[in-house]
Amino acid sequence: MNKIKKRFTVALILMVGFVISCKDLEELNINPNGVDPAIADVNFLLPTIQTNTGQTIYSIGFGTFSGVMQHTQHTGWAGGHNNYEWNSLSHSWNGYYSILMNNNEYFNKAVKGDYTFHEGVARIMRSYVFGLITDIWGDAPYKDALKAELGADYFRPAFDPQQEIYRGILADLDTANTLLSKSASEYKNIVSKQDVVYKGDASKWRKFANSLALRYYMRLQAKEPSFAEAGIKKMADNPVQFPLITVAEDDANISFPGTSEGVSNPLNTVYDTDPAGAYMRVKLAKTLVDVLREYDDPRLAVWADKIEIPLVLVQGSGIDRIVEGKREVSQDIVSAFEETNAMKVDFDPEYAGVPVSHSRVQIFNMNNANSAQGTVNPHASHLNSRYKKTTDPFVLMRLISACETNLILAEAAYRGWIPGDPAEYYADGVRESLKAWGVGNDFDNYITRVPYGGLESIIEQKWIASWTTAQEAWFDWRRTGLPDLKTGPSAIRPVLPIRWYYHTNDEVEKNRANVEAAVERLEATPYQGTDQTKNSAWSKMWVLQGTGKPY
Repeated sequence: MNKIKKRFTVALILMVGFVISCKDLEELNINPNGVDPAIADVNFLLPTIQTNTGQTIYSIGFGTFSGVMQHTQHTGWAGGHNNYEWNSLSHSWNGYYSILMNNNEYFNKAVKGDYTFHEGVARIMRSYVFGLITDIWGDAPYKDALKAELGADYFRPAFDPQQEIYRGILADLDTANTLLSKSASEYKNIVSKQDVVYKGDASKWRKFANSLALRYYMRLQAKEPSFAEAGIKKMADNPVQFPLITVAEDDANISFPGTSEGVSNPLNTVYDTDPAGAYMRVKLAKTLVDVLREYDDPRLAVWADKIEIPLVLVQGSGIDRIVEGKREVSQDIVSAFEETNAMKVDFDPEYAGVPVSHSRVQIFNMNNANSAQGTVNPHASHLNSRYKKTTDPFVLMRLISACETNLILAEAAYRGWIPGDPAEYYADGVRESLKAWGVGNDFDNYITRVPYGGLESIIEQKWIASWTTAQEAWFDWRRTGLPDLKTGPSAIRPVLPIRWYYHTNDEVEKNRANVEAAVERLEATPYQGTDQTKNSAWSKMWVLQGTGKPY
């Protein structure tokens, strides 16, 4: 996945023709083969910022956090994805701050040119990326970040407390809502084709700003419930002043152009022809598939292909044969496999997800045809074949959705924070997710199988709908403990992780005093294990401290 991500990034930079690279801590060096940011038109910066953000979301939401939230498992090179084998060299925020550097240039140009549309968008994108950073790591450079050109005082920026970062994000989004509230004719210098999210539509960006604010108010539900309630109530009571994304047609999505290797869906098998390539390594997880099967969820067929060779249990002994495209096996063969491998066989004729955090996941369902790492398993569910293509209408970089907005409102109504029936908001959220995945016509039947049942049903549907954006399910799980996910036998801790480590080379060594101060503000848990300090994936950041969640 890392190799694919690098190819994608390089191609995007070449396509847009803009890059900033640090020569050293005292000087910004402009790429002689790119466009000087000092003279670049503001519109040239926008697609780089948007697409790199989208790429980041796709990478983590369909990568690491998809494993944590048990949407997918890897059947090759699986330690980090399946078992949370993370450490202080596993994840760096350098790429996130690189996006913010470009966005800062975009913001400054917008302010200088009095381009209020661009300033509003810049504030949204700044909020989005800083939000990811603090959600994932905790305290981080914020107020003094991105200021190295001002001198040595900013080479090692202080880490702002997470609470202050969240407050800053919400203030930025409130300003963006105001900036984007004008009529279309009042904005200048918009080049619609350079906006790969909303084609220069300020009204949709305004909805994005407010929906993102709604997300962050609810992020604070367990830590600062009164503040979260007041913020959500303010928005829900004033839909004209604070319009939201409530229909899937307004979802903030970015398509993969698919015209070359670097701008294609990273899992495609057109350019990545390795039999053990990225697509081949990803399988659907049993946790998700079992729930989707229970509800006869129409999204399952959009996300997964049917099993190539189903297993059929037959009477007799010593039977293991292929008959008319099915593999017939007797109970003695099944029992021997299950006892030897501590893994249950799944006889569903259409879809079967692999067990989570299991050391022998590649041989799930008695796979003896291609038992090497990262290869085809004819007895398990593979990703839908659409993920083999370079581009597809449903394979998108998804930033925020109407489903999420409606389900946040459902939770707010459930908590008594806003008026209205939580069941109606819940149904709206489910409907918009089905529409987003092209199965909206199934809503009437589906909703009878998943009736509103309080908070558990709301969070479960958010968890399902966060397919390819599993980081949002992770953030919800941390504050609610829902869904009640269990680790598998190979997980390196008995509970799921709750943050990424500060990176030794990119963060600790370059800014040690400030990192150590931030680490001291973390709260150790009983699951720290072999970690030598509170810089652990099982330490609680501010937003979780004192909440009793997730453990």
